[in-house]
Amino acid sequence: MPLLRTKEIRAMDAETLAKKLTELQDELMHERGVAAMGGAPPNPGKIRALRKNIARILTIIREEEKLGTAKPAAAPKPEPKEAT
Repeated sequence: MPLLRTKEIRAMDAETLAKKLTELQDELMHERGVAAMGGAPPNPGKIRALRKNIARILTIIREEEKLGTAKPAAAPKPEPKEAT
């Protein structure tokens, strides 16, 4: 699994980013399961690469949401109510 470059991630639309994110998270969960069961992973650096890719995607999604350059991929979180 090669690292995704920032240019590649920024070129994707919101739907593709969300799909890629869930795909990477599922793959990470599988790799962690293999490691937890004591199996020797075929590629020991894969977990680290997956974590970096997920972090890059989440960072770019949050940057775009904050700047307003793209529509949010997920439903917006409700704002906390003020105590009166």
